[in-house]
Amino acid sequence: MKFFNPIHQLVTTFTLGCFMLIFSLNTNAQVYYNVLKYGAANDSSKLATSAIKKAIDAASKAGGGTVYFPAGKYLTGSIHLKSNITIFIDAGAELHFSDNFDDYLPMVKSRYEGVDVTSFSPLFYAYEAENIAIIGRGIIDGHGKKWWDFVEGYKEGQARSKWQIMFDDLNKDILLPDDPKQMTRGFLRPPFIQTIYCKNVLIEGITIRNSPFWTVNPEFCENVTIHAVSIFNPHSPNTDGINPESCNNVRISNCHISVGDDCITIKSGKDKPGRAKNVPAENYTITNCTMLSGHGGIVIGSEMSGDVRKITISNCVFDGTDRGIRIKSARGRGGIVEEIRVDNVIMKNIGQQAIVLDLQYAKTTVEPVSERTPGFRNIHFSNITGQANEAAFLNGLEEMPIENITFNNINLDVKTGFNINNSNRIEFHNVQVNTESGPSVKGSNVNDLTINGLKSYTPHQNIPVIDLKNVNNAFIYNSFPAVGTDLYLKLSGEKTKHITLGNNNFSNAKKAVLTEKEVTAAVRVISGDPVK
Repeated sequence: MKFFNPIHQLVTTFTLGCFMLIFSLNTNAQVYYNVLKYGAANDSSKLATSAIKKAIDAASKAGGGTVYFPAGKYLTGSIHLKSNITIFIDAGAELHFSDNFDDYLPMVKSRYEGVDVTSFSPLFYAYEAENIAIIGRGIIDGHGKKWWDFVEGYKEGQARSKWQIMFDDLNKDILLPDDPKQMTRGFLRPPFIQTIYCKNVLIEGITIRNSPFWTVNPEFCENVTIHAVSIFNPHSPNTDGINPESCNNVRISNCHISVGDDCITIKSGKDKPGRAKNVPAENYTITNCTMLSGHGGIVIGSEMSGDVRKITISNCVFDGTDRGIRIKSARGRGGIVEEIRVDNVIMKNIGQQAIVLDLQYAKTTVEPVSERTPGFRNIHFSNITGQANEAAFLNGLEEMPIENITFNNINLDVKTGFNINNSNRIEFHNVQVNTESGPSVKGSNVNDLTINGLKSYTPHQNIPVIDLKNVNNAFIYNSFPAVGTDLYLKLSGEKTKHITLGNNNFSNAKKAVLTEKEVTAAVRVISGDPVK
């Protein structure tokens, strides 16, 4: 006799249900379009461009899918993505891009250093697509040297190549930047990966080498994720790592970058062309990245004519870049950089400045404030440890000072300290700057300066720790100079006034304050040691 067992029946039903669910998921699983089945060779014996296009077209016709590259080496020209397509480059797979310039024709709508042009197709290209991805643990190699050599070897006045003539014909009516020479040369190398007016873009896991020009370059895109990507473009011109330009909602994380120009750069168009488009770069997060060689670790500008705002940078290491954080622009650009936060960053072996905010990146003459006038404001740095040639360089315009910049919990060992010019509302809180020579902080033409708890453990004979010239309205407090300090504060310039000291202990300083004769306003001490 069989007895009904409700537990057995429940387990059987559950198991059958799971099996049916798994079967259902498998029958509706993502379809893979293996490029080998469409005629590609994985021994790089022939160009796979046509086969890859067939695989992408087949996936697109089915509504989307994954174009799959199994292990092996593939030789290809430009690859154009469509909506709902994932390029999956598996571990052991390498895509080697042809260095035959004709393999990047016909020319397509592109953007080059902030200017809209028609030029060579990028190696990976997408225009007005959505839900696209390039993923995997494989390698893509741009074989950029031939591109680099061509542009570096071009001499003004030499016979124009067929590509330059083609470029001229396609770009007769483009809106030019203030300096049109970069366009009139007519040979613009293609970016490696450029997505334009796309939504929901993912680039993940891959290793990228030898880009002809900028490497990962989303333009006018919405919702971009770049994760766990490694980029290597050593000893190469203008091969920036990641350049998201005029995009909205960008996340860059866990990337490793070593390139011949800036590692990560945020841009929004150049001069009049950028202002005409007027599309800002906004809502970016950059975190957990490491940068080695490069002109800058993370750079904003100099093409920022459409504005840059709401950017967070955190948990990054720069080791060996020329600069750490660099924000740069010039008269003629226009645009505002604002609402930037940099936190928890280590900078080592920085060849020039750890931090740069420079509104005079190019030499220009003073002009009235207009749409051509750029501005930097509301930018905040905290929890930074570093070793650099110079701590920081802040250089505003006479007609547009840099405004509302704060430094909190900074510890730097440098040859020279902070150099601040034409700036308003600058604050230092718990900042240690140990210099090999010169002051820790030098300020000129600054209004509303706050220095709270500034320290230097390497004072220099006859050199002030803080050197202020033509500074108006400064509050210096909680100072405790190190043993051996000759002079803590020097004031000069006939515009220097309203200097207030509070809660300072100057017992280790031979002289607390030196006031030059042109400074007519007295220093006000509200508490702490009397001024010696």
